[in-house]
Amino acid sequence: MTDTELDTLLDPKRTPLFAALLSDVLDGMGLMHQALAARIRPLDDALVMLGRARTALYQEVWHHTEGENPYELEIALIDGLRPGEIPVFACGTGGRIAPWGELLSTAAKGRGAAGAVMDGAVRDIKAIRAMGFPVFHGGIAPLDSKGRGRVAAIDVPVECAGVKVRSGDLVLGDADGVVVVPREAEAEALRRAAEKLAGERTTLRELQEGQSLAEVFARHGIL
Repeated sequence: MTDTELDTLLDPKRTPLFAALLSDVLDGMGLMHQALAARIRPLDDALVMLGRARTALYQEVWHHTEGENPYELEIALIDGLRPGEIPVFACGTGGRIAPWGELLSTAAKGRGAAGAVMDGAVRDIKAIRAMGFPVFHGGIAPLDSKGRGRVAAIDVPVECAGVKVRSGDLVLGDADGVVVVPREAEAEALRRAAEKLAGERTTLRELQEGQSLAEVFARHGIL
């Protein structure tokens, strides 16, 4: 793969990559648990998100101490975002934490973030859709995270919707869902993805020409 081809694959505005393609490639590498659970959905199906993870680990709480800033680490992560990064918030399975809304979306977009992912809930969804910022979420709720959850650590390994994620991992999200490519597997995954993409384009063209699915599959082994 040339540097130009690699640059195109990793450019969120030009990439031909899609979640199903990366998932298939990672399956073929024996990495069969890289797609976030099906309940993680985009706020806007039309948007594609591609970038590097920045992780935050949430813990559930049941109280708020007056005078305490429950958003300290959350703010630190957002203010520390670099262009192309994606906050990945691991909120657990309690369903009580809604860490994301219009203000964080605005701040993250202003820092050049490529989107945001969480297995918790999101709110202010009309405003987020209007700004065209890709957000993938585990539900929609009006809840504030204060008194329900707080960030315990940032840039640590987390499990988000069933997938292990580390800061620096490649994350792609589209209408089909979110896939995480571990950093150590990235080069091989992208090489295979480029090859599979070329094969799929050939397969699609032959099917559009009217060739039978059995013949095309026998020739290319792609389905």
